[in-house]
Amino acid sequence: MSVLSSEPNYRWSRDNYSELARTIDIWRTVLIFSWMIWLDNKKWSYVGGKTEAKVKKRTRKRAIWLRESMLQLGPTFIKVGQLLSTRADILPAESVEELSKLQDKVPAFTAAKAKQIIESDLAKPIDHMFGYFDPIPLAAASLGQVHKAQLHTGEEIVVKVQRPGLLKLFAIDLGILKRIAQYFQNHPKYGRGRDWVGIYEECSKILYQEADYLNEGKNADIFRRNFRGDLRIMVPRVYWRYASKRVLTLEYMPGIKVSNYEALEAAGIDRKVIARIGAESYLEQLLNHGFFHADPHPGNLAVTAKGELIFYDFGMMGQIQSITREKLLRTFFGIAQKDAEVVINSLIDLGALEVTGDTGPLRRSVQYMLDNFMGQSMEKQSVAAISDDLYDIAYDQPFRFPATFTFVMRALSTLEGLGKGLDPSFNFMEVAKPYATNLMENGSAKESGNLSTAFFGELGRQATQVSSTAIALPRRIDETLSKLDRGDIRVRVKSQETDRLLRRLSNVGIGAIYALLGATCFLCATLLFINGLQIPAIITATLAGFFVLILLRLLSKIDRPER
Repeated sequence: MSVLSSEPNYRWSRDNYSELARTIDIWRTVLIFSWMIWLDNKKWSYVGGKTEAKVKKRTRKRAIWLRESMLQLGPTFIKVGQLLSTRADILPAESVEELSKLQDKVPAFTAAKAKQIIESDLAKPIDHMFGYFDPIPLAAASLGQVHKAQLHTGEEIVVKVQRPGLLKLFAIDLGILKRIAQYFQNHPKYGRGRDWVGIYEECSKILYQEADYLNEGKNADIFRRNFRGDLRIMVPRVYWRYASKRVLTLEYMPGIKVSNYEALEAAGIDRKVIARIGAESYLEQLLNHGFFHADPHPGNLAVTAKGELIFYDFGMMGQIQSITREKLLRTFFGIAQKDAEVVINSLIDLGALEVTGDTGPLRRSVQYMLDNFMGQSMEKQSVAAISDDLYDIAYDQPFRFPATFTFVMRALSTLEGLGKGLDPSFNFMEVAKPYATNLMENGSAKESGNLSTAFFGELGRQATQVSSTAIALPRRIDETLSKLDRGDIRVRVKSQETDRLLRRLSNVGIGAIYALLGATCFLCATLLFINGLQIPAIITATLAGFFVLILLRLLSKIDRPER
């Protein structure tokens, strides 16, 4: 977060919003972007011909324009843009990447307005609550800004205050977005296979949750309790006496920004250690807690003088179900056997995939990846590269990765980038390998059991399946029949008798046309000859004879198959 000059002349930053002006601004952006997409699909719009390089360049340009437009439209659309960056099924990879860069770089509002909101929500004068309140904010974001303060007891704190009129702006913007979603839902082209109203409802729900500072305070408490045994992780404490839906008071916990490498070096902090702590803390969140920070950009991470990692801003959090050993085993067996069907079903069980239509395209994409890429060493793969491949597969297909799964991939990609900045030799896969091994050996923290029982049980089940298939039919035939049943194979049946009859009917139809043309020309020749026009009559009669010859040849072709 950063502080820009206060009170610029943005329409959305005014106290009284004009719904008409807001509607014009939003619809103009939507229509311009739709026109750009339409134009990009036309070959004639590319000077010198349409090439893959030109398409990529223009798509990147459009993605940057979309990100800048979201920033100009203000708080609602900054958050909507961040949420749309999880929808790789409806936006190309370039747009997903650019929207994921959206940061809350918006202007601060005045200290007078901040004090007014605090006093209104907490029902006390500022002087009674705080011994000191800094009128200059430390940082400003799309939803609010942070002021440093001090309690009368001497404790240093920060007070997070929601932007004035934010909920009113949400109500106007979301009302317009609902109408836009309904328009595209009913559109004959853009509405096919898309649940635009569902996307709107998901965005609306997350926006209002993040605007509730009491919810953010609860998230911070849960996160801190999860890491109470890890002295390397620091989380600011919440002062609930000074908290409301629009005000959140937290312990002041300063640190060096995790991307400020020079300051870290000057403080004598080992950057390699910080990179490893960041990666390990995230793996702990995902594999053991099931509750993770969904927005770990450099502005939300800092390092203390002792080398501890501080997490800030718990408005956007993700939750995942406990990853069970059986589900992971099923996924790994499917990958090992290169069986796309098993992999897809296990990913659906894990909640990492949502299928909204025909699974054929998804199955073929996964099978292609298994056949061509799974022989490569996973330790050499980067999270960002894997994410890009997944987004490319998902774009414009009848399936999607849920928001939670995409938040995970984006967070891991961000952490990998931070890790490489701190330590050029950092490899996230190497850090994750012992965690994955431990999970396979011991299961999740919430599950107990014997790995060997599960392992050999799975082997036994598959052995039984293979043996029964071998007794009944060869395995290859069984796989072919399975593909046929799923619709991956199309069968074309050819009947010689049917083909002969169809050809005969076709020839008869053509013969009728030639007979009609010949008769017409003969009639015209007769009329011309009667009226003394001998030369035109001869030409027309010749043409009639030509059509008759073609007809006779066609009749002989029809007669041959009959004999």
